[in-house]
Amino acid sequence: MSHALPTGTDKPRPETRLQRLVGALSTVSGVCSATMIAAAVLITCQMVVVRYVLNGSTIWQTEAVTYLMIAATLLGLPYVQRRRGHVQVDLIPEMLPRGARRVLAAITLALAVAMIGLMAWHSYDVWKLHFDRGWRSGTAWDVKLWVPYLAMPVGFGLYLLQLIADFAAEIAPPPEAR
Repeated sequence: MSHALPTGTDKPRPETRLQRLVGALSTVSGVCSATMIAAAVLITCQMVVVRYVLNGSTIWQTEAVTYLMIAATLLGLPYVQRRRGHVQVDLIPEMLPRGARRVLAAITLALAVAMIGLMAWHSYDVWKLHFDRGWRSGTAWDVKLWVPYLAMPVGFGLYLLQLIADFAAEIAPPPEAR
């Protein structure tokens, strides 16, 4: 299967086994993200009915929707990267020759790998702290905070894997050079 991605190339390249595996993980993560968004919408609708139609109290819904939307954002990162859905300004890269575009794309991906690697590491620390100490939200729902915080290291970790796969594809020799 061909994947039309690495940012500095003109033609799609065949994917390696690693890229297919990481791509599959990114796709599963994207499906989880979409499912969380759908769940948040349904919970919001239920909350509106309970609060304004049945005149009842809503205890857990706002907190659940907040955590779901944050988790959906974080778990959606690798899928959006795989699909090249992030906003990009390509004015300068489009003016460069192909070789310079590849170098610029490799540098950009290397910087992204470094930055997201730091984010993944620190988000794991935050998650581990909440897990080890058993901290809870302190609200009426009183959710164990390590549960929603798990989306941080998982989302950034999968995003990091996708960036590494993209970087590997970018620095691989072009198909005609093999």
